[in-house]
Amino acid sequence: MSLFIIQLLNGLQLGLLLFLVASGLTLVFGILDFVNLAHGALYMFGAFICATLTFALGNFLWAVLVALPITGLLGFAVERLVARTLYTRDHLDQVLATFGLILVMDTAAHLIWGPQGIAVPLPPFLQGQVTLTGDLVLPTYRLLIIATGLAAAGGLFWLVNYTRLGMLIRAGASNRTMVSALGINIQLLFSLVFALGAMLAGLAGMLVAPITEANIGMGNSIIITAFVVIIVGGIGSMKGAFLAALMIGLIDTLGRSFLDDIFKLFMSPIAAENSAPAISAMLIYIIMACVLALRPQGLFPPKVR
Repeated sequence: MSLFIIQLLNGLQLGLLLFLVASGLTLVFGILDFVNLAHGALYMFGAFICATLTFALGNFLWAVLVALPITGLLGFAVERLVARTLYTRDHLDQVLATFGLILVMDTAAHLIWGPQGIAVPLPPFLQGQVTLTGDLVLPTYRLLIIATGLAAAGGLFWLVNYTRLGMLIRAGASNRTMVSALGINIQLLFSLVFALGAMLAGLAGMLVAPITEANIGMGNSIIITAFVVIIVGGIGSMKGAFLAALMIGLIDTLGRSFLDDIFKLFMSPIAAENSAPAISAMLIYIIMACVLALRPQGLFPPKVR
């Protein structure tokens, strides 16, 4: 039971990290109708910028606070220089252009930080463990990731639903021509949305860097999982991205931990140990295929008139 609870919390942590990446992708894809494969590269740059600032400032938390606006400015620049010229093109052109941008940004990271990864040190008070009950122990930093992810989700929900900027974002997603005709600078609005998405992806990279280190190409795998999240949740739905990210995170973590034990109930131990890792790696894609076959709009699609 202790192992199950620990893996449950690990799945919650993974789900919240996925939400930070998928929420930015949902904003850009659902509102701007722009397929941004380079979103994972912004996740990588957030990790590298945070790592550099951690050594420069001597404090990981201050580095995160300074790195967030820098990552937002990077996203703003990407929108102005690359994305803006592609809004009127079809999705294939956007995919090809942003795939090329991945190569450019990976090469830029290689030139700036070198081929080796950067391990990010944590302050002493985040290196300990918290005893929840009895033998149930969890690292302090993982609890911080969960709290930060929940706070970011709550802040994003408040921003989109209860602020003027959120009202403009929702209006721009519904009818950008009418919003522009009412005197709103729709291009600036889109730039701000893109920068916000970059900050969310960068925050996820910053949070995961002390666990896995900042390394080149780290965003290439998570962007695939983030696309799975927004397809399962429903493209353009922030609620769908949140619930689907938690579901995918829990299924992936619990599947890797307990699927072999389930298989041992009806097959030999050797067959279970050989097949369980392969099935657990495919599990989230099997779920995505089932959702696409049975409910193509996603499990929690955005409300439309």
